Amino acid sequence: MDREKFIKSGMIKFGDFTLTSGKKSTYYVDIKEACTDPEILSEICDELVDKTRYNSIAGMELGAVPLIVGVSLKTNKPYIIIRKSEREHGTKKRIIGNVTPGSKIDLIEDVVTTGNSLLKTAVILRENGAIVDHAICVVDRESGGYELLKENGIMLESVAKISELL
Repeated sequence: MDREKFIKSGMIKFGDFTLTSGKKSTYYVDIKEACTDPEILSEICDELVDKTRYNSIAGMELGAVPLIVGVSLKTNKPYIIIRKSEREHGTKKRIIGNVTPGSKIDLIEDVVTTGNSLLKTAVILRENGAIVDHAICVVDRESGGYELLKENGIMLESVAKISELL
């Protein structure tokens, strides 16, 4: 997906925003909203498919869910959803899907800023026996996430870097 399509899709919004990380920003990368358009979602997932390495994919709710479902449908790879917190109802499972000890899993995320969400996802999967050393995001905000993940044994690839889009 080229810069013009990112801009025209409305993925980048300008104003005053507080990010999940708590940081303030004059722009917001809104992949969730853009992914409500099936054509854009399909195009983003095509880009992600090209970067996957392993036979399973995983992501944290909410932002990664349409992406991992889309990639799963295009590749026939099973996916795993990690809940942000423990549930007190239903099955009370934090992990939806099968994590096989020793299996290698690609992490997928919409936007990476500090990398903390991806690291949290990796830790949960690693605690359940998975090998997690590769992650893919749609946009890397280039705000320390790449470095944090690298320090923790995870190579981050991105469809685009924010410096390419602004």
